Amino acid sequence: MKAVFAAAQVLPYKMKQDATRNAAYTVDCEDYVHVVEFNPFESGDSGNLIAYGGNNFVFIGTCTFQEEEADVEGIQYKTLRTFHHGVRVDGIAWSPETRLDSLPPVIKFCTSAADMKIRLFTSDLQDKNEYKVLEGHSDFINGLVFDPREGQEIASVSDDHTCRIWNLEGIQTAHFVLHSPGMSVCWHPEETFKLMVAEKNGTIRFYDLLAQQAILSLESEQMPLMSAHWCLKNTFKVGAVAGNDWLIWDITRSSYPQDKRPVHMDRACLFRWSTINENLFATTGYPGKMTSQFQIHHLGHPQPILIGSVAVGSGLSWHRTLPLCAIGSDHKLLFWVTEM
Repeated sequence: MKAVFAAAQVLPYKMKQDATRNAAYTVDCEDYVHVVEFNPFESGDSGNLIAYGGNNFVFIGTCTFQEEEADVEGIQYKTLRTFHHGVRVDGIAWSPETRLDSLPPVIKFCTSAADMKIRLFTSDLQDKNEYKVLEGHSDFINGLVFDPREGQEIASVSDDHTCRIWNLEGIQTAHFVLHSPGMSVCWHPEETFKLMVAEKNGTIRFYDLLAQQAILSLESEQMPLMSAHWCLKNTFKVGAVAGNDWLIWDITRSSYPQDKRPVHMDRACLFRWSTINENLFATTGYPGKMTSQFQIHHLGHPQPILIGSVAVGSGLSWHRTLPLCAIGSDHKLLFWVTEM
């Protein structure tokens, strides 16, 4: 697998007349990429773990960028392990138990797939490569996430109008009935009994897992809500895309959006907060036409600060420590870098 380097164009915020640019880095892949996820947790190694899923396989690799290592030119990418999946990969979530500095190393993640099942993979990158199947959803799974502290539970949301909590044995420990398809699920980074669930009808609810009931809800007043994300740098902030717009809530102030803006002509698809800056986030437009648009926004700027065009783009993930986004494409991983 070879890495291709293209010069990154440095773009000050004030040059808003042309925020459009090509990906800074490209990695050629052995499969069509449906989803890509940087590991959001510290894994004890200098490289950054990244996972991407295709039609039949999940690939786990490490990547290092010139922004973090002076002796790297562009990007250094290496595949650590390929897992046969046998069915299209729709979602990937990393476990905080993943460690590269332990002996043996631990790689742990789960996937959602086109067959409505969750698969929990564990590997030591040597002889031990196993997976467990979690069954129960009766329709497409739109989001899944590990409990970020201990990694002992998985939450998933589905078109079957449920949010389900599973332990690592595959047993459901909680089950919430939703009013419409569940589109996104996020776990609070510190208070692991708090879960955020976003529904397609525009409602975002916060659940207390101890009491097993909803404690707060937000309204987008727009449909369809396709993606929502809890800002882990500032958990009073929630962002989403619904219709053509992005929307931002401050949950201490109102259950209605504090800010919203139309961004994608042909419906917005994904919303992700940066992991390092509470004012930085990215959105994608719907794939399906020849290109889907990818944008990076900063809350202090009226226009997107970066616009990228991706042939059949899918997936969206921020690097854990850099202002850098990854998107999957046809046999490619694409990376864009912005300023803080």
